[in-house]
Amino acid sequence: MQFNEIGKAIAALVIFVVAAGCGYHFAGMGLTAPEGVRTIAITVLDNRTSESGIETVFTSDITYEFTRSKVLRVVGKDTADAVLSGTIMSLSEETIAYTASYDSAERRVIITLDLALKRADGNVIWSNKSLSDKEAFKVDPSDKLATEKNKRVAIEAISDRLAEKIHNRILQGF
Repeated sequence: MQFNEIGKAIAALVIFVVAAGCGYHFAGMGLTAPEGVRTIAITVLDNRTSESGIETVFTSDITYEFTRSKVLRVVGKDTADAVLSGTIMSLSEETIAYTASYDSAERRVIITLDLALKRADGNVIWSNKSLSDKEAFKVDPSDKLATEKNKRVAIEAISDRLAEKIHNRILQGF
């Protein structure tokens, strides 16, 4: 009986040691706000592309990331310690796969942003003039609406990833 209890204790200890050393950590750990910044305003991004409405998608996703992490409190522009603003500079598409008849079977959408975080006095805390990401989407030559829907899903995936990247880059190293 005593041997069985020792075996269970050793197994529990091994599981604990493995779990403790697996590198697990909570999201947002190690992220800190710039000195003197406790609140942030996020303005609607300017959109220099022909894709209507994506400025709302990107702004909403960025706002969500900051709201979710609670490192900075999201407030209006008039009361914020810092303001994040920027522009969706470009949206381009390229064909990455063809059908046997040389029609596009798959395309990739590429989006580039120009962003800056400025203190209330106008001093730049962080900026990135060429933050970009890309995502592939299927093309249905017989259904343009399906292709547009697939493109929209790809744009939303880019927006999600870039929002997280923006949040983490602003809050790393402070």
